[in-house]
Amino acid sequence: MTGGTIGEPLTWNVAGLLSDAPGSTRDYRVAGVTIDLGEDLQQADPIEGEVRLSRTNRGLLVNAEFATALGAECSRCLREIEVPIQIHLEEEVLPALDLATGAPLDASAEPDVLRLNDHHELQLETPVREAIQLAEPIAPLCEPDCPGLCSVCGERMTGGLHEHGDEDIDPRLEALLGFQVDGGGETR
Repeated sequence: MTGGTIGEPLTWNVAGLLSDAPGSTRDYRVAGVTIDLGEDLQQADPIEGEVRLSRTNRGLLVNAEFATALGAECSRCLREIEVPIQIHLEEEVLPALDLATGAPLDASAEPDVLRLNDHHELQLETPVREAIQLAEPIAPLCEPDCPGLCSVCGERMTGGLHEHGDEDIDPRLEALLGFQVDGGGETR
């Protein structure tokens, strides 16, 4: 199955699974899902992956593997790049309502546990968004040994040495070319 209902990515109605015995599972395939990652992140590729829901005696255990890519800028050479992101979710999810009576269940004992909504739907968009935000690299690179930009001309450096001729030297600094350091560490 693909991810969720139209208009609500990463959402599944799990009332049937909650009616099953503990140990029952459902597998879902997620393909082509885009979500809002906030102002600072741009999703370059749709989310693809797999979700396994397992019935427990209290609710559900969610095991999910997702892959996507973020649009970013190389922190050394400033080129536009795509950064692949792999995330793994393993979450316990508890119902918000009793399946038989429809009465609200007390969530105050475990306020940080993910809950199903009032329609017995599992909504993974928020945990997936948070996992992607946490997986964003601090300083993405276009390649592991990116040489960056030239400090003189600002051009992207490639491969070997990036040299500038003497004509690029500011005429006010030409006198510095004559400085030499002798063996004692003094200039002459």
